[in-house]
Amino acid sequence: MRHASPMVLAALLAASLLPGALAQTAAPAPAPAKATAATVSPVTDRTVSGVAIAVSRAVSGQLVSCPSKLKVSRQAVCLYSKQAAAQARTQVRTALGSQAVGDWKVNGQSGSLLVKDTAGKPGAYVLSAPLSANETLLIVDAVSVPAAAKPAAPAGVVKGQPYLLGKDLIGVVNVVSLGGGKYRMNVAGETPLTVTAGQKTAQRGNGNVDLPLAPASDGKNLIFPLSGLRALGCTVSDAPKGVTVDCGGDSVGVLPIVF
Repeated sequence: MRHASPMVLAALLAASLLPGALAQTAAPAPAPAKATAATVSPVTDRTVSGVAIAVSRAVSGQLVSCPSKLKVSRQAVCLYSKQAAAQARTQVRTALGSQAVGDWKVNGQSGSLLVKDTAGKPGAYVLSAPLSANETLLIVDAVSVPAAAKPAAPAGVVKGQPYLLGKDLIGVVNVVSLGGGKYRMNVAGETPLTVTAGQKTAQRGNGNVDLPLAPASDGKNLIFPLSGLRALGCTVSDAPKGVTVDCGGDSVGVLPIVF
């Protein structure tokens, strides 16, 4: 689930969590629960869970419901502490040690702290906001990684159909760019096939060959339909990862691209 950045959330905390605001979500018990007795949601990942336990131990935190105004993920863990915000931040930073990325970034009365995962990359963050002079809300959540943008489909490709880049066929098919979107495809023992991006009709010697789908190009690479390899005398068979292309006795394992 995508959510706002730690600093944006920190600003929201400063604006929305005034003294007594916690009572609108979940009132803390008179005596904070011990960290070892706290449990987290089954959807909470290991980094967030580990950080939440460390934070809870550091500030004698008690699990509470996260304020509905905050756009945190389902993994988020919210903790109530009967300590001033500055004191809570100091204890959390000390408890996390080298796992913390730098120091707290304070924005007004609230703050945010990035925390590394087991791979050494930022995997979680902690937010702090004062509820009163001696009460603090701490939120632990996972760092949101933006989803990689799917590459745009080159003009002429049929969505849902498998294609191969010309360079994927090195070792079985020699692909030579002739310029202007034309490519010559050579297979040992076969007459070369000349194909043109955007055209289903290819040339072999003095005749034409109809391909099932038109090849395409991204300006640098030939993008050839997997089904068109039969026109080169090649066979295609399924493999554990991708397919195996066999041309003239030579074979190569490739992973087709489906746009």
